[in-house]
Amino acid sequence: MPMEQRGVDTVPDEERTSSPRDLVSILLGSNLCLGVIVFGWLPPSFGLGWWASVSSIAVGTVLGTLFTAPLALVSLRTATNLSTSSGAQFGVRGRLVGSVVGLLLALGYTALTLWIGGDVMVSVLGRLFGLPTSGMSYGTVYGLLAAATVAGAVYGYRVLLAMSRVLAIGMTALLLLGVFAYAPDFTTDALPEAGGYLLGGFWPTWLLATVAAGLSGPIAFITLLGDYTRYISPVRHTSRRVLHATWLGLMLGLLIPQLFGTFTAYAARAALDYAGPLVDAAPTWYLLPLLLAASAGSAGNAGLMLYSMGLDLDAIVPRTSRARATCAVAVVATACVFVGHYAWEAQSAMTSFVLLLTAIGTPWAVITLIGHVRCGGVYDAEALQVFNRRSRGGIYWYRAGWHIPATVSWAAGAVTGLLAVSLPSYEGPLLALTGGVDCSFLLSGAVGGIGYLALTSRAAHAPVATEGVEGTEAQRASVTS
Repeated sequence: MPMEQRGVDTVPDEERTSSPRDLVSILLGSNLCLGVIVFGWLPPSFGLGWWASVSSIAVGTVLGTLFTAPLALVSLRTATNLSTSSGAQFGVRGRLVGSVVGLLLALGYTALTLWIGGDVMVSVLGRLFGLPTSGMSYGTVYGLLAAATVAGAVYGYRVLLAMSRVLAIGMTALLLLGVFAYAPDFTTDALPEAGGYLLGGFWPTWLLATVAAGLSGPIAFITLLGDYTRYISPVRHTSRRVLHATWLGLMLGLLIPQLFGTFTAYAARAALDYAGPLVDAAPTWYLLPLLLAASAGSAGNAGLMLYSMGLDLDAIVPRTSRARATCAVAVVATACVFVGHYAWEAQSAMTSFVLLLTAIGTPWAVITLIGHVRCGGVYDAEALQVFNRRSRGGIYWYRAGWHIPATVSWAAGAVTGLLAVSLPSYEGPLLALTGGVDCSFLLSGAVGGIGYLALTSRAAHAPVATEGVEGTEAQRASVTS
């Protein structure tokens, strides 16, 4: 299979041969991994019982999916990734906001996937072959996982899609085996080792779990969905089919692994750590399947995240190629794995990461969706590529390539979210207004969206295009060098 040559340029319709079924495969197969499974461990580690944990994950995932899934329709119309597409709202240079948000999201989740996958692999190899839990062992396993991840990400979308199809079937079978493996030790009681409710009361802790474990999953895809839907043709597939496929793929791809993580957390009594107790509680016959799940599943998920990071860096630095950008961010992600392993506690690191990125990313997504509704899904695909071609002009040039009202609205929303967030090591001053409950994502999205609506008018974003995705000849002529 040849290496993908495209970065964030417009994908011609003849190359857009994927289908909504492929979208389901990639969202399901890539998420059946320990990097997503571990989020199911968070509610039990917060001190919640089984049903409270399940409900927090389910409610957060459903709400997050309903909010996030429509973003898939943006790249269906623009034939490029979502951060580049957001140039319609933020300006062709202002869309760097989306590129940076996407880069941070993918970087964090890639590092998390390699971290938890590598830790489980070392523990399993220790039980099977006596591998010591030394720095050299962890370093070797992390390095091998990162190398496998880079290989898939560099070859690009087609290879990752093929991997996801295999993982969708293989990982489902491995997780089903895991249910039988851990079932004898399963309990529905809260884990006493967690020390009670993390935030002192049931509802504040439940809401934290809803955001950190449930809502964070779909929010992680706010910049990723376009990486896949840009290869689906709107000529052959309707927006409704693509939207339904996105809903199905996100629901299955997030609920299945996270609920497996919750199930195994109770079975393994994993209150303070997940990887170690998961391996210790596994029957001997399940160690090899667990090793396969930790290696293949992690490589598949991290490969897609790394692919997205390469696209975002390619968008930020147009002079570089997608392959070089992917290798560069792989080095950074691997470094983050080592820092996370030696310097951070898993629960605090994960909670802080998802809450911060959700607060920053939600207003960007809200503004992008409002702009999509305003323009009726009609974009000037050529004008979106002005920055990538180091040109000037076009209908999305605004003021020196930035749409100031959109950028200011995003910044106001992001700052509000950061001031309202509740982390293990930090509490924002706005928490006093919400009774100590973390509503950072709600406030950041509301402030960003309301600010954008207040500072702009419908006419300000009415596109010139009237002839579909590619735009008219007059529009293409408006892009001047």
